[in-house]
Amino acid sequence: MKLELRNKYFSRPRYNRYLNATANNNERAKKLYNANIRLAQAFHPVLSQFEVVLRNSLNITLTAYFADPDWIINQKTGFMRDASLRSSHYFLKSCIQKTETKLSRRGIPITSGKIISDQTFGFWLAFFLPHHYSLVRGQPIHLFANKPVTENRASIYAKLDDIKNFRNRVNHCEPICFNGHNIDCSLALDIRTKLYNMIQWIDPQMVSFFETTDNIQNKINYIMTI
Repeated sequence: MKLELRNKYFSRPRYNRYLNATANNNERAKKLYNANIRLAQAFHPVLSQFEVVLRNSLNITLTAYFADPDWIINQKTGFMRDASLRSSHYFLKSCIQKTETKLSRRGIPITSGKIISDQTFGFWLAFFLPHHYSLVRGQPIHLFANKPVTENRASIYAKLDDIKNFRNRVNHCEPICFNGHNIDCSLALDIRTKLYNMIQWIDPQMVSFFETTDNIQNKINYIMTI
């Protein structure tokens, strides 16, 4: 990319991080910037498929708990309107209502499948917050059938929140190859480890599927040679 284009379309503070990490070597900085993009790209398949597995596993768990395949619609008038949720502005119910409004405006039939697929990572993560978790009697933890006994609601929530925040960094083109001013992919490696641990805890048989689309380590290895 030409210097004038970089300065026009990418902020100086953003690019300066790469210059600082490479001792102001412009060629190394360009390589590092592009390598960071490729590392983010490598994370997309693993992050996106993990989100699919998480939401579908939670849906299976709650479908069995409520004995209702349409629980996500019907529980708007069930636990999702419990008075204890007033302080959180009935987050779950509001998310579902927004999806229903969007579908109606587009003339799309409202189904549980459509609503489930439209919810964000934050929606599913919210089931591990104490106020929702207690209302469904701790059912969300059961989707991690193979977790170590030391893992509980709080530790699972913390890991999922780390994954969500990292995914947001990836989606917003933030650098994921730094620790302070140094080239360091330890955060990315930590997230990769957490992803695989949680996949293993849901179903060990799914690990091989994720490995077939995982090129993260190769991208990290390249970054560490720049």
